[in-house]
Amino acid sequence: MIMVIFVTIPQEKARSFTRILLKERSCACVNILKGVESLFWWQGKIDSEKEALLIIKTKQSAYYKLKKVIKLNHPYNVPEIIALKVDNIDSEYQKWLNKEVSA
Repeated sequence: MIMVIFVTIPQEKARSFTRILLKERSCACVNILKGVESLFWWQGKIDSEKEALLIIKTKQSAYYKLKKVIKLNHPYNVPEIIALKVDNIDSEYQKWLNKEVSA
């Protein structure tokens, strides 16, 4: 099963953080979408942050390794980690992704 994981991170840390995930072979591909403005509740008040949204592609068998790497290296105390299982995927892309992720 293939998964897509969404993680937000400060824009200036997105590229270096993504390289850590890729070097760990916990994912095959990460898209970095800069210019995301997030508004959220934090410590009893509404806060906002300019962020990048990471769209991470991995295998379900690598999810817990990926989650651990995210938590160890993310600058936030409570990083956003939202994982979705992919029901439909191109077979060639899936074969490539399975080959690139070690888990």
